[in-house]
Amino acid sequence: MTKTKSPKPRQSADPAAPEAGTSGLIASAPEKGTDIEQHIYQTVFDSVLNQRLTPGTKLPEPALCDLFGVSRAVVRKVLQRLEHDRIVELRPNRGAVIAAPTPEETRQIFEARRALEVSIVELAAKRHNKADIAALNHLLDHEHEVTQSPYQPTWAACAREFHLKIAALAGNPILINYLTELMSRCSLIVALYEPVGNAACEHAEHRKIVEYIAKGDVASARAEMGRHLRSLEDRICLNHGTSAQTLAQMLNLG
Repeated sequence: MTKTKSPKPRQSADPAAPEAGTSGLIASAPEKGTDIEQHIYQTVFDSVLNQRLTPGTKLPEPALCDLFGVSRAVVRKVLQRLEHDRIVELRPNRGAVIAAPTPEETRQIFEARRALEVSIVELAAKRHNKADIAALNHLLDHEHEVTQSPYQPTWAACAREFHLKIAALAGNPILINYLTELMSRCSLIVALYEPVGNAACEHAEHRKIVEYIAKGDVASARAEMGRHLRSLEDRICLNHGTSAQTLAQMLNLG
């Protein structure tokens, strides 16, 4: 399984993330660094999740310094964080650009996630109790409310939380750690490449998964989880056009 570094959660998926998320991968970005560093990080991050900053978009240091009124040292620290979370690529002597996962990388990440979550949902179907199902249904009720909103990042956070709650039922923290990492990578891919307006995860599919878990129907739970994640991957569109907007507009600053 390909090891990936975790971003954290679009105006969009699986907190997260995310998840949140992204995602999935997609929740808010981690709180670390100074307030201004966090603000810059979150602004870039949210602009990626909202699909204003598309893959390959350049992030020139001088422009970021001017837009945020900070030194190059601050901008470089933020860009290094974004690179660590696989949101940007830092290219020697060429600067930073928004990351663009390759089709092969995307396929491998989703393949690994399907294999992992199919095993996780099997354990969840065997180990859950009534309180666990009640908690999942409560989350699904909230998820249904959220999907009525046009603000997609909240969809991502809910989707991510749903998948992680199922992972918690499996009772294996090692699996949870692997899933968290994969979901974060998936969340970025979904945010970058899924057409705007699609939910990161389909609510009705989540309902079916919970129903099968509640029944202890292992075979159906595994099959539904596999279909669910395959459907998510199938909605990915790896072709993105370029934007005519300025960097300030893409960052929602102008």
